[in-house]
Amino acid sequence: MTKQEIETPALLVDLDRMEANLERMAAFFRGMPAKLRPHFKNHKCLDLAARQLKAGAIGITCATLREAECLVEHGVRSVLLANEIVDPAKIRRFADLARQADVIVCVDDEKVAGDLARAGRSRQTLLSVLVDVDVGQHRCGVPPGEAAVRLARAVVKMGLRFRGLMGYAGHISHQMPGPEKEVAVAATMRPLVETKARLEGEGVPVEIVSAAATGTYTSSGCYPGVTEVQAGSYLLMDTNYRQCCTDFELTLTVLATVISKTNGDHVVIDAGLKTLSCERGIPTVKNLKGLNIHKLNAEHGIIDLQEGSAPVQIGDRIEIWVRYSDATVNLHERMYGVRNGHVEEVFQLSTRECR
Repeated sequence: MTKQEIETPALLVDLDRMEANLERMAAFFRGMPAKLRPHFKNHKCLDLAARQLKAGAIGITCATLREAECLVEHGVRSVLLANEIVDPAKIRRFADLARQADVIVCVDDEKVAGDLARAGRSRQTLLSVLVDVDVGQHRCGVPPGEAAVRLARAVVKMGLRFRGLMGYAGHISHQMPGPEKEVAVAATMRPLVETKARLEGEGVPVEIVSAAATGTYTSSGCYPGVTEVQAGSYLLMDTNYRQCCTDFELTLTVLATVISKTNGDHVVIDAGLKTLSCERGIPTVKNLKGLNIHKLNAEHGIIDLQEGSAPVQIGDRIEIWVRYSDATVNLHERMYGVRNGHVEEVFQLSTRECR
């Protein structure tokens, strides 16, 4: 069918642009010491994860245990759960999953590491972990240096398989490019790599140093000692991220229908907060001048018409650039892959299956 025949509201991806983004990121890591382990939480789509692996990714990063289970169930053999799990039931499920594939989880607490070790022993399975290091975001993680080394030693002593370190610097990923950002990247990566060197000096092998995001992929991907980069948003680039990362093209829109026009000063579309996230700002109208989204309600979007704006009538279709891809994708069950105005593919999104 054509794009105009899709029932609205609907999530669309421009296939030409998405494929260009896929190739650009893959090309950067070809021949590099560091490799790409893209983040599943951005698109939550098994088919797109498979394409990233085919393009050269060494595995997939995810945010939740259910996502990890879903990826393994569908054939992904190397999965990093870049998060902590502490619930006993989830720890048991992770131990079961470790018998099926190479799955790695992050730890920042010795007690939780002990719980993981006991779950692994009960299943006669060696569980793999990364020590989560706080490199400045101040979310999860232990401080670099002595605290990280001490936890790594404890992990080894408990009988877990210590694989390495993770230091996610999300607080600088949206910083504008330039010398200040390069300094900021170095300031986050240096203590992480120094912690690696200290562990290796004590005879503790460090296989993995996992870091970075789309906004820092070039700097962190080239930083000596970093082995893998968790970039995710590059594939379905949104308007928020593209402000600081112009290497990749915008791909993601929501198609909506004009359902009301009042007094000629605004129109209402059938897409609101249930289909468009505005967590990081208000989305924008694509390719129509003088139309500004004023407000999003649950099921409605109110668009102001400025003087001289493009003529819009009830029944017209309008595309809205997605402002925050992770949160918007999470609201949809499918995404329509469009090329030259026609639907070429329909991607199933694992928002329910993998939650």
